[in-house]
Amino acid sequence: MQDITELEKRITAALERIGKGVDKLATQPRAAAQPAAQPAATPAALPAAPMTDAALRAQLEEEKALTAQLQARLRAASARESKGDLQDKVDRLTQELDVKGLELQRMRRVNASLREQLEALRTAAASGVTDPHLINKAMQTELETLRATRLTEIAEMDEILAALEPHLTEAGHART
Repeated sequence: MQDITELEKRITAALERIGKGVDKLATQPRAAAQPAAQPAATPAALPAAPMTDAALRAQLEEEKALTAQLQARLRAASARESKGDLQDKVDRLTQELDVKGLELQRMRRVNASLREQLEALRTAAASGVTDPHLINKAMQTELETLRATRLTEIAEMDEILAALEPHLTEAGHART
């Protein structure tokens, strides 16, 4: 992607130089035998021999066509990249949905168990008999519920971090 951007910059600079040369030729009187002194440029930018107006225009058209072709390639590469990013995002969201589904199933199972244990504890308390085994089992189920809740919160935090990571990376690159 950077190669295309680099080529586009070079072509734009070449087109500007050609445009300035064409403008300079158009403003010079035809009778002048010697062109004005040109500023020093790189050897690749200097023509080997004075070019005619038609040759310069042909070269300008050629550069314009090359620029248009490179811009089309850049648009195509950007489209491919955005499709790849979209597929990556869909895959990531599918994986997150799977994790959420598993956590939800676990939460439902633990909550059902907690309801059963609390009902048994209420029944025992209503009858005036407090069974230490029921209290212990209810406490274990409640601890399992807290663990499941914690795991769900961790999964949510991972999701938030995953969503923020590209923005943080982009901000880090912007600072450098």
